[in-house]
Amino acid sequence: MKKAVTGAVILILCAVLMIPVLSLSFGSPAVSQGMDDYFIAHGQEQTGANNIVTGIVFDYRGFDTLGEATVLFTAVLAVGLVFRKLKRGEEYEYE
Repeated sequence: MKKAVTGAVILILCAVLMIPVLSLSFGSPAVSQGMDDYFIAHGQEQTGANNIVTGIVFDYRGFDTLGEATVLFTAVLAVGLVFRKLKRGEEYEYE
């Protein structure tokens, strides 16, 4: 009986939390600021890229993309160092 009540409470809580998510209108922005129109109108001539998404990511947002690539490289390097195999005769150093 207790498990059924707990399950019902969790189900009702999930349903209540989903109401705001389902009431959003996806695909239509609330306020258009004109930035998207500017990128569409001037993106190809300013960046020289036929793909507007590529032009925005690499030309308009280049430093941000460089930062994201640095974070990803650092994460991969850290995981590689944690899981690397020791060479024959190499020992761990504990401090």
